[in-house]
Amino acid sequence: PMMIDGQPRPSPVSALTRCLQEEAAAIAAAAERLRGEQVEGALELLERCADRKAKLVITGVGKSGIVARKIAATFSSIGLMALYLNPLDALHGDLGVVAPDDVCLLLSNSGETSELLEVLPHLKRRGTARIALVGRSDSSLARGSDVVLEASVDREVCPLNLAPTASTAVAMAIGDALAAVWMERRGISPADFAINHPAGSLGKQLTMTVDVLLGPAAQLEPLRPTTPLPEVIGSLTQGAIGSGWVEDPQQAGRLIGLITDGDLRRALRNHGSDRWASLTATDLMTADPITVTADLLAVEALQRMEHNRRKPIGVLPVVDASDRLQGLLRLHDLVQAGLA
Repeated sequence: PMMIDGQPRPSPVSALTRCLQEEAAAIAAAAERLRGEQVEGALELLERCADRKAKLVITGVGKSGIVARKIAATFSSIGLMALYLNPLDALHGDLGVVAPDDVCLLLSNSGETSELLEVLPHLKRRGTARIALVGRSDSSLARGSDVVLEASVDREVCPLNLAPTASTAVAMAIGDALAAVWMERRGISPADFAINHPAGSLGKQLTMTVDVLLGPAAQLEPLRPTTPLPEVIGSLTQGAIGSGWVEDPQQAGRLIGLITDGDLRRALRNHGSDRWASLTATDLMTADPITVTADLLAVEALQRMEHNRRKPIGVLPVVDASDRLQGLLRLHDLVQAGLA
């Protein structure tokens, strides 16, 4: 192994582990330093902001600015209007986006960032509430704010103790914690969350319903209970869907049975070949199959397929309140939609 000052150089894994542990310890220490009245004050301002349909404006410079952008994105995603404000641009016109009912969260490890200190009196003049997320609770930025959240660290993870590492991790963790607790207090539900996450796997799980996945290929001509085996095989082959449905002869469109490739194989196995010529749809079908309605979440339909106790399900009939077939939902459709 390579040597440093006569000592073996630590492995990359152990060095990385040490850095992660140091950052975790910094976050834990910051949690101990937070004062209850200051945290409560910050949460009350955020709740007031939401009640008044105002904005959370977050600002910072350099690495703190990057953390500020992330915190703004998090709050926006959970339903509190939030934006990042570049403090230099704020002094040249962008301060116009800040309203008196808004809340401004200012990030600075030193608490002495000149650009933020220049913005501070203008926020006061507008009557905008100010939360300082700073590494020094006795800093100028802290003294000029309504609420102070201390995010100090003993040292950075950087071996030179210079690059913002532990300090930015702590600031981001406090921002995440504020967002999480705000969600709890506001009673944000999965449906609320889905409003801001319509795309991607998460959005699909929370919003996509079965009807979205019912295309023309899922519509099949019905089989009669007396349909003979050759016609059933032809129907199962139609459109490469591998399924057919049996219609109630007394009520058009009403589903009374489902036939899949698996049903066909099982029926042929259970009946001797001498009986195959006399088999009909009634002999092959699964009577009273598990069904879903078109307004059911697609992810719930998937769960019914996966946790069925009867036998593996690759196709689910979709019916209305009168058991009239509206289409067939295939596992393949759910896979293509990114849900399985």
